[in-house]
Amino acid sequence: MAASEPLLSVDEALARVLSAAREPLPAEDVSVADAHERTLAEPLRALRTQPPFPASAMDGYAVRATDAQAGASLAVIGEAPAGRAFPGSVGPAQAVRIFTGAPVPEGADAILIQENATAADGLVTVNVAPQPGQFVRPAGLDFREGEAILPAGLRLAPRTVALAAAMGHARVRVRRAPRVGILATGDELVRPGEEARPDQIVASNTYALAGLVRRAGGIPLDLGIAGDTFAALEAAITRAVEAGADVLVTLGGASVGDHDLVQSALARRGMELGFWRIAMRPGKPLIFGRLESMAILGLPGNPVSSIVCGRLFLLPLLRALQGDPHAAEDPSEPAVLGAELRANDSRQDYLRARLERDAEGALRAVAFGRQDSSMLRLLAEADCLIVRPPHAPAARAGDPCRIVRL
Repeated sequence: MAASEPLLSVDEALARVLSAAREPLPAEDVSVADAHERTLAEPLRALRTQPPFPASAMDGYAVRATDAQAGASLAVIGEAPAGRAFPGSVGPAQAVRIFTGAPVPEGADAILIQENATAADGLVTVNVAPQPGQFVRPAGLDFREGEAILPAGLRLAPRTVALAAAMGHARVRVRRAPRVGILATGDELVRPGEEARPDQIVASNTYALAGLVRRAGGIPLDLGIAGDTFAALEAAITRAVEAGADVLVTLGGASVGDHDLVQSALARRGMELGFWRIAMRPGKPLIFGRLESMAILGLPGNPVSSIVCGRLFLLPLLRALQGDPHAAEDPSEPAVLGAELRANDSRQDYLRARLERDAEGALRAVAFGRQDSSMLRLLAEADCLIVRPPHAPAARAGDPCRIVRL
């Protein structure tokens, strides 16, 4: 894409980035204990029925509802704690002491909860009569053996990992976690804790992008800082290839200045360029391409631009590589403006903003007065980004808007 060509829209840029994930990464089996934040490669079916038997939902007495009328006294013939079923059956005028989760004995069809009963001398007196089926969990209430419950493409959260374990799975088949090389570039950068010259700054983008990668279920690979020479950049690209990176993210040097060498260094290594300029703010100079099997995302060096572009492009790419069918969905949601905004130009704006609720409970997004892309502090204080489409007219407080949460 020549510098004179029109800038690519955000939607078209995202579609091209996601084209790098036409085929998800290969599948692998992992322990259910290690499945958090991983993405299922195939639907997960229940290996057992839950509960596998009619179970008591409360502590009390397993009874026949026809016998357990108010004022009746029933003979307690045994006990059923959780994990140990009563071996006999409940007959007329009989009851079995039972605890939550225990199998309901044969013959019983209700639970007389202990709060509604008085026990003494081997008898239990019914104070409040239970209804048939009351406090009995039927077999299969939660799920049944063979039922497909968790779909392919689902990213496993703690609650769904628990469900997979309850379904009887010791191991689950998931997509391989994408490996993401992260390379900061520029002679002006030093790592945190290193002594910086007066003309240098601390590299911070690497840590934000590594966090985004982990949040998306990927594995970040810190490739360090490459100086502004072809030799340094090509050595770092080689490290990414040798590390087996599925995606290489470069930070800085994405424009066309005399010291912006990243695109040229990648081209010398054989990168097929997809695009490098987007009609958005912050983040216009963004490189996308492929180097053999490795996807390339060259993000701007300004901290805010880098993190916003990572949120909008890297996160969906990593989810798509793991087979997430919702990777391309619009991440924005409705809100209303908390302050007026001027008319927008030809680029799609992403304004840092804080969120608050009005008297009716509606979300109000209040943009910060300054939006300079070097101001990382404001991004850290922001709750969301207000999305302003190209050529959006001036807007007043209370007008509807779209936001992307941070």
